[in-house]
Amino acid sequence: MTSLTKAVTACPLDCPDTCSLHATVETGDDGTRRLIAVDAGPGNPMTDGWICAKVKGHADRVHGTDRVLTPLIRTGPKGSGSFRQASWDEALDLVAGRIRGAIDRSGPGSVVPYLYNSSGGLLAAGGLGPELWRQLGATNVVHTICAYTAGLARSEIYGDMLSADPNDVVYAKLVVVWGANPTVANTHFGPLVNRARKAGARLIVVDPRRTAMAARADVHFAVRPGTDVVLALAMARVIQEEGLLARDFLAAHVDGVDAYLAAAEPWTLERAADVCGVPAEDIVAFAREYASASPAFLRMGWGLERNRNGGSGCKAVLALPLLAGQFGRRGAGVMLSVGGASPVTMSAIHTSDLAARRQLNQNSLGAELQSANDPIGVLFVQGANPVVMNPDQRSVIAGLERDDLFTVVHDQVMTDTARYADVVLPATTHFEVEDLAGSYGGYVLQRMPAVIDRVGESRTNDEVSAGLADRLGLAGFDPRPESMLAKVLPAGILDDGPLTLRPDGGTVQFVDTFPSFENRRAQLFDPHSDVPVPRFEAVARDYPLTLLSPATAKTISSMFGERGDQPLSLSLHPDDAATRGIQNGDDVEVWNDGGFVAVTAQIDGSVRSGVCVLPKGNWLRDFSGSYGVNVLVPATLSDLGSGACFNDAHVDVRLRRQTNP
Repeated sequence: MTSLTKAVTACPLDCPDTCSLHATVETGDDGTRRLIAVDAGPGNPMTDGWICAKVKGHADRVHGTDRVLTPLIRTGPKGSGSFRQASWDEALDLVAGRIRGAIDRSGPGSVVPYLYNSSGGLLAAGGLGPELWRQLGATNVVHTICAYTAGLARSEIYGDMLSADPNDVVYAKLVVVWGANPTVANTHFGPLVNRARKAGARLIVVDPRRTAMAARADVHFAVRPGTDVVLALAMARVIQEEGLLARDFLAAHVDGVDAYLAAAEPWTLERAADVCGVPAEDIVAFAREYASASPAFLRMGWGLERNRNGGSGCKAVLALPLLAGQFGRRGAGVMLSVGGASPVTMSAIHTSDLAARRQLNQNSLGAELQSANDPIGVLFVQGANPVVMNPDQRSVIAGLERDDLFTVVHDQVMTDTARYADVVLPATTHFEVEDLAGSYGGYVLQRMPAVIDRVGESRTNDEVSAGLADRLGLAGFDPRPESMLAKVLPAGILDDGPLTLRPDGGTVQFVDTFPSFENRRAQLFDPHSDVPVPRFEAVARDYPLTLLSPATAKTISSMFGERGDQPLSLSLHPDDAATRGIQNGDDVEVWNDGGFVAVTAQIDGSVRSGVCVLPKGNWLRDFSGSYGVNVLVPATLSDLGSGACFNDAHVDVRLRRQTNP
């Protein structure tokens, strides 16, 4: 007779919320445990009794038809999805042999571990895998595809200063959400903002789209994509000219103010309005309100990093709270990262790099796969789907089709990238193995126990790393969670449940947490940076529309894309549709020099003219052609940290032709 129980766990997926969960588990007559449902659980107060729809349906992925159940070895052409089952010993022997052969022929730099694991627990993401590749001297893939540019901007200004507690937004009198869409990618932040508004706070949203949060804001500034730096610099100039600078705060806590204000000087209201598309009078009103309201809370997202001026945009926006002195009390400050508050020390299971390693920009994977210089011999992909997530999709696919490239994918489901692999290895989900759920958006650390049995023959990232290490002659790789947890986590710290983290007893910036530089002062000028002070560079464009490819409520990047339940529709402003003779529901093609994708047009006044929107996350099988939205994204890099320029995709739209070249 089967029985149902509820187990407490947490969600490690790539989202700031890090919800606590209740997993409904069915135990069969033979003792086998199976996941039936997922809902909100106790532990993290931000969860507030509810979770997002994508996690609520997570059991469909755990036991879905796309789940990889055994090791697989390719039998057909790359991309065909033709595989045969194999044992773990056969698969790992093959992978280790190919790694050893590549190192013997071309050196360790010819082995490229593309490890993302952003939706894994702390052990899954940062455990033995990174250590294995360090000891081998394999290429280091720099995670530049998301949040890297914004993270550098933050660190150059604030160092490792911790975030204002997002729960404190309820005390704000003004909330500014800039380049973020919390409704789909930080869902529990919205209700907190609603509480602040009920208490009298105003809400300003800066976004090229009228998102759900923008639609209910007091003011929405539909800035042109890639021009956030211009709007922020123009605001800085207004704040200075109108005597609104927080001079006492700046004198006490900030260096480089004069250099920063000199960078803002050229941005007159007229020039800025012409470039960023926000009327001059609105720029003035925004600057005045932000400098005068107290306390004001800034939630900056990652949307404004995804263009050539991304680093400058992030630095310019992050400077505004300093200029206005919006710190020092609950409800003020800026939402940054909370990671530094964690007591987990992953370095306890890592050695230092044993040798200088080849560095590879994650965004340049396609070009690197096709390069004849230092050719990649082995590509090991884990917790990632670069066919769907990387820019310059055509180049990525062409590289994966190379006959002399040996590709391994370790994943839970048969992704688009896995179809090009020589070996596919089945991975566990976070319901099947013990781990920790850290957070970058809330001050909480949670334990994730194994609440169900392994599905198929799945293994953890650490178990795969240990298996390869053993075959490659490396010692000291113990993949047992209890062994690793004993090294990285203070004893007993989670015995009484989730741990609430508070830096020095509080989270108020410039009171409880300060910039981590030696003088504890913020830095608005960094002479060693690629962007010492913010600047604007006009991006050349051969096509009239800017394509945005944002997240939706259906996926986390491309995770859950196997469901295929996202509509393939292009949001197009009525004026842009009319000039092209396009009506709502028409079959259209979005195209540029990279290629084209066929979708359905949705006439949508929520996007500004000159901008169109096609969400990310859909897999190739959802499209009628050979490519998805990222075939339209260029391989260009941002000004700071060489981040991806997804929002520099310039396209045009036409009615779909009967035949295509």
